Amino acid sequence: MTTSIGSTGRGGFVERHGLYSDEQTRAAAEVAARIARDGLDVVRLSFADQHGLPRGKALTAEAALSAFSSGCSMTTSLLAKDTSHRTVFPIWNAGGGLALQAMTGAADLLMVPDPATFRVLPWAPNTGWMLCDIYFPDGTPVPFSTRRLFADALAGLAEAGYDYVAGLEVEFHIFRLEDAQLRPELSGQPAAAPTVSLLGHGYQYLSEYRQDLLEPTMELLRRDLIALGLPLRTMEVEFGPSQCEFTFHPEQGLAAADSMLLFRSAVKQICRRNGLHATFMCRPALPNLFSSGWHLHQSLQRHATRANAFVPETDAELLSPLGRNFVAGLLQHARAGMVFSTPMINGYKRYRANSLAPDRLLWARDNRGAMLRAVGGPGDPGSRIENRVGEPAANPYLYMASQVLAGLDGIRRALEPPPPSDTPYASDAERLPTNLMEAVSALDGDGFFRGTLGDAFVDYLVAIKQAEIARFLDSVTDWEQREYFELY
Repeated sequence: MTTSIGSTGRGGFVERHGLYSDEQTRAAAEVAARIARDGLDVVRLSFADQHGLPRGKALTAEAALSAFSSGCSMTTSLLAKDTSHRTVFPIWNAGGGLALQAMTGAADLLMVPDPATFRVLPWAPNTGWMLCDIYFPDGTPVPFSTRRLFADALAGLAEAGYDYVAGLEVEFHIFRLEDAQLRPELSGQPAAAPTVSLLGHGYQYLSEYRQDLLEPTMELLRRDLIALGLPLRTMEVEFGPSQCEFTFHPEQGLAAADSMLLFRSAVKQICRRNGLHATFMCRPALPNLFSSGWHLHQSLQRHATRANAFVPETDAELLSPLGRNFVAGLLQHARAGMVFSTPMINGYKRYRANSLAPDRLLWARDNRGAMLRAVGGPGDPGSRIENRVGEPAANPYLYMASQVLAGLDGIRRALEPPPPSDTPYASDAERLPTNLMEAVSALDGDGFFRGTLGDAFVDYLVAIKQAEIARFLDSVTDWEQREYFELY
């Protein structure tokens, strides 16, 4: 297998358009050498789509090396799909329904691998993996790339002198797979959900016995997630049946979102290969189950000193003045930002009073009922704000980008948050949107995110979510059947 310089970036699409830094070019050469040294047969190239789902192709090792120079083609129609994988824009029209000639007729885009993301997949023999950025054939970045949108937000933050640091705390469910429902008549769009059973009963929160019961599955995941290089910190048994929570050490910038993308995909793949079904759906429609959330721990680090910029000076303060500005920005833009933190119809079933899930716009000191929970204190380098509003299915790039943009706006305008609340479910603070329809409407009419993310992207995302909502409203639910079929 060749690992020549030409295979890692010279003379092709990547070099022609200046898509790699010197550091990336060196990293690509190192990855090429490792592919040869480890005898890999296949390398999967993936990009994060608009829903935060990895899509891509499996390439032979030789073809993967050429992608460092020429990229790898992929259809633009993937960017036009909702969560059922239905195409919701008229892609055969001029501009593909998105006013972009490069997307007419499901034309190609090019995936360019980021060599810094290279992994060997422990569960797939002789298989590597890389995350890609996406470009049109003329070298223009695809404007609907959510990874790029987050990178742009981070660049704006860096100009202000700060780096974004995020720690992941993710709840999800793991079940035993009883029936994958693979009969042809069940293969709709979307297909029938699998039939599952529990790995254990619930309501024994953090019980050592329950932890031991799930330990074989936890160990299965722990081993492969650490082998992937993900910064796993804890594996916990959550309150509900078959519900887990994994937490990760903090990471800086793009790496935190990349880890979330890979974590979800890895968990689902590892579980399926072992007769299990993992889901990051917020509230599965199974008896006695509890909702799952994604709690995003975040702080800013100063460029000059590498110190946490949120650490307060005194016990009377929850956060530093800059940290309070950041909080004020998050609160100011939270309603419109709900489409980024909670993009699924199902995610809004979680917001119930007195349920450890937030339902209004406020912050508090170490109170898990608040939307924003301030943690830490004077001298504590781990001082941070925990946003408890997110669902585990959220696109990590959009969720984190919305936090960076909103928080930076609070810093630039020196906004001050309202007083913290000790009674988050009794407060008269403004309510969060109670459904996706309300959240999409808030985003559609929001000048801030239109200004920071661009009208084209906001219109694009709103159209996709409206198509999802329209399908939901067109579907006759079990609730309607029970409520009206006999009565009327």
